[in-house]
Amino acid sequence: METVKLPRSTEKTDGFTSLPPLHRRRYRHLMWQAGLSISLTAILPLLIMTWINYSQFEETFHQELVRPVFRFTANAKRSLEFFLQERISALSLAFREKPVQVLRDEKALARMLNNLKDTFGGFVDLGLIGPDGVQVSYAGPYQLAGKDYSGQQWFHAVHMRNIYISDVFMGYRHFPHFVIAVREDNHQGGHVLRATIDSEIVNKLILGLEPAASSDVFLINRQGLLQTPSRLHGRVLEKCSLGVPPYSAKPEVYETMDGDGKPLIVGYAYVNDSPFIVMEVDQSATHQAGWLTLRRNLFLFLLGSVLVVLAVVIGGTRLMVNRIREVDLRRAAVFHKMEYTNKLAAIGRLGAGVAHEINNPLAIIGEKAGLMKDLLLLSDNPPDRQKLLELVESVLRSVDRCSTITHRLLGFAKHMDVQKDQINLEVLLKEVLGFLEKEASYRNIEIVFDVPGDIPNIESDRGQLQQVFLNIVNNAFAAMENGGRLEIALEKMDGDQVAVNITDSGSGIAPEHLPHIFEPFFTTKKGGGTGLGLSITYGIVEKLGGDIKVASQVGRGTRFTVILPIRRKDE
Repeated sequence: METVKLPRSTEKTDGFTSLPPLHRRRYRHLMWQAGLSISLTAILPLLIMTWINYSQFEETFHQELVRPVFRFTANAKRSLEFFLQERISALSLAFREKPVQVLRDEKALARMLNNLKDTFGGFVDLGLIGPDGVQVSYAGPYQLAGKDYSGQQWFHAVHMRNIYISDVFMGYRHFPHFVIAVREDNHQGGHVLRATIDSEIVNKLILGLEPAASSDVFLINRQGLLQTPSRLHGRVLEKCSLGVPPYSAKPEVYETMDGDGKPLIVGYAYVNDSPFIVMEVDQSATHQAGWLTLRRNLFLFLLGSVLVVLAVVIGGTRLMVNRIREVDLRRAAVFHKMEYTNKLAAIGRLGAGVAHEINNPLAIIGEKAGLMKDLLLLSDNPPDRQKLLELVESVLRSVDRCSTITHRLLGFAKHMDVQKDQINLEVLLKEVLGFLEKEASYRNIEIVFDVPGDIPNIESDRGQLQQVFLNIVNNAFAAMENGGRLEIALEKMDGDQVAVNITDSGSGIAPEHLPHIFEPFFTTKKGGGTGLGLSITYGIVEKLGGDIKVASQVGRGTRFTVILPIRRKDE
């Protein structure tokens, strides 16, 4: 036989095959599931866009902090290089324009110093040094004529590179200054023109570029010693706490922390052909207020948007689930009404047999009552007491039989709320077959029971099970010719379940019809059945927590297997 089984999760939407239980927990779960799905769909893009905006704003704000530092550092590097090159060019021009004999004259050298001060500024003194390292002539505030520089490192360096720029130092002048020296490169013997530059003019030059109010601008040398004063990192010739940054041919910017753990943005640039490094240190924490405000507004917008989305989703989901529940309630009412209608239709089909069942005891009652009347009216002597008791007992038995039949019929027909009963399946099946025993007798249908001794009582709804088995047995009777055979077998299964197998010897169901027999309004009866019996049967079995299977072979019969739980679980 070919077997067909509908999945437990199948719920037909075009009929009333299976109706899920209308419990609040189910709708709460549905509301949470729908609300979570819609909320994620709405909030996830919002979170992604907020994260993207946050990243873009953060990067833009960071660039707004870094770009001015980079720009100022690059400008300071160019300005300082121009400053130094300007003074180197002036000294070199003196060698080209003035012969050494003129420069040996201290008055001429003093006039040149005054011209340099007036034109360029920053010059402190000027000295001409001979090839042997002895100062030939000197113009300035100190008595340095005849000073010997032959043993100093800068003197040898200028002879190697023709140009020399020293670090800032104090010397015996006791103020910070540095030296620019140029060497003649002609036949006049390699004299050196040495000028002292006040480092304060360099400091003013850098500060004159208008750095940010929160910035600290200064120079350091390649050993990390301050060449100009710093507001935050020490005085001239003290060690800079930031250290010496790595060499780079172009300006660079990096971020670090000061000693108190506050963020700093540091820009630096190595000044070409000099020992100087331009440093700008910007306390970025002073600029964080704007970013913190922007970030707070961004998160407040996100929070407000999420709250609005959640409010709309919760309200909409609650409204949607309530409407679904209302539809399910109406659907359940229709389904229940169809169950009851189907039950009344089954009773109508059983009416003739029930009428015959009642007619027999009524005939007995009439016969016995007439006999008692005759005994009382036609006999001069009182009737025999024992005889009358036997007649009365017969009447009472017949009345009890009528009462049993009518109560059984009424109990099957009336609306009954779903309830739990301890049910003996063998007894219940025999009660159902009691409605059909006359038809079985007339049609010579053999009914065979196979009930093992280990079949336990089950906890289920009596009225619902009566309707299930009556529908299946009615279909079996309709499928069999006179003289057929109906087998009913009970079987205990694993997992605390009991199976009821109802097998008929009827015509069977075609394979192409098997997948559709539980669909509403589908019927193969030539007499024009409603097509609702098996659909309702499947719905009842699933509602009771069970399952139903069908196996059939054309010409050999059909077997319905109803699987029921021994203990029904509350939904």
